[in-house]
Amino acid sequence: MNILVTGGAGYIGSHTVKALLEKGHSVVVLDNLSRGHRQAVPADVELIEEDIHHLERVKQILTDRKIEGVMHFAAHSQVGESMVKPTIYYDNNIVGSYYLLEAVRQAGVPYMVFSSTAAVYGEPEQTPITEDMPYAPTNVYGQTKLMIEHMLAQFSRAYGLRYVALRYFNAAGADADGRIGEDHTPETHLIPLILQTALGQRQSIKIFGTDYPTADGTCIRDYIHVTDLADAHVRVLDYLARGGQSQYFNLGTQHGMSVRQMIETAKKVTGRDFAVEEAPRRAGDPAVLIASSEKIQAVTGWRPVHSDVEHIIADAWNWHRTHPEGYGDGK
Repeated sequence: MNILVTGGAGYIGSHTVKALLEKGHSVVVLDNLSRGHRQAVPADVELIEEDIHHLERVKQILTDRKIEGVMHFAAHSQVGESMVKPTIYYDNNIVGSYYLLEAVRQAGVPYMVFSSTAAVYGEPEQTPITEDMPYAPTNVYGQTKLMIEHMLAQFSRAYGLRYVALRYFNAAGADADGRIGEDHTPETHLIPLILQTALGQRQSIKIFGTDYPTADGTCIRDYIHVTDLADAHVRVLDYLARGGQSQYFNLGTQHGMSVRQMIETAKKVTGRDFAVEEAPRRAGDPAVLIASSEKIQAVTGWRPVHSDVEHIIADAWNWHRTHPEGYGDGK
């Protein structure tokens, strides 16, 4: 199939581009490069530097390239930033996604796979989180993703677009070949922050809160290897192409690791000791977030085969050790 990947120069998008190519799909990447990296896109893949707000231009791209499916990753995704700069999240995530959807409708593209988030559930009353739990996002980022899901559902009912929304929390790791990996500015994700500390780029790694009702007092999260995430996106595209109906799925390992466990595992994998600093809790951090993936496993056969935490950290370490400045473009 001919697939357009919006945000394909970003972290998860670039890994999904690689997975699509390995499955024989033809890929075009659309990215405005505001947060993505040109170097993350293979040289033989067409990269169009364009913004999803530009309806007529995007529609022309979809038509000219005979695009049969769209994978949508072009979104701002930092929870903290979304609370202090909500306007850019409403504009980029919601308004931009509307124009993209309208271009998809007008061009007659039948399928879309959307990179959503388990943040649509907010602070769950129980874990693991299942798809039938109520929606109660506690931040602007989660709210925007939920609103996009609502738009997708309406476009599906009204115009026949078939879609899958994938909800996940903690993407982690890097491709095993070490060519692409995680590079955000500023970096907010735990594993890169830990590994930057191991590299001596940070003086210490902070643990925010050590008094949670968990075994070691630190937050527990469900980490999933970015390669497994990419595989899930490709599988649900195939599901839609085989006639599957519009759906939403959680993605997770159904197992959690605490912040302290992640730090100790990183010390083991890297063979390096480094300073750990305990700090007060951050507002809004739930004690435990673990996602159930039973639904997608039953429907598509997907399994998180790379998401052992040592495996995740080893692949991430390979990337950060060989790319200490990330892609080197300052983004």
